[in-house]
Amino acid sequence: MASNDAYNKQMQMVAELEMEMMSDMYRRMTDACEQKCIPTNYHEGDLTKGESVCLDRCVAKYLDVHEKLGKVLTNMSQTDEKAIQQLQQ
Repeated sequence: MASNDAYNKQMQMVAELEMEMMSDMYRRMTDACEQKCIPTNYHEGDLTKGESVCLDRCVAKYLDVHEKLGKVLTNMSQTDEKAIQQLQQ
């Protein structure tokens, strides 16, 4: 029972860390895309078509790069784990 509780706590910590990382990525993406696409001296309450298109493209590129980087880092981690296992043998 104790190991099950420890496992549940560990999984909760992992979920909280993942949520924190996703929130941070969202905040950084929002800040970067707003700074790039929305001028500070705007005159309308709504986004213009150009601003909207810019934001769509910016977010798409940001998410694409994030996904590609995640795959590269996962592959690197797996390669490192295999190398460590071979050294331990």
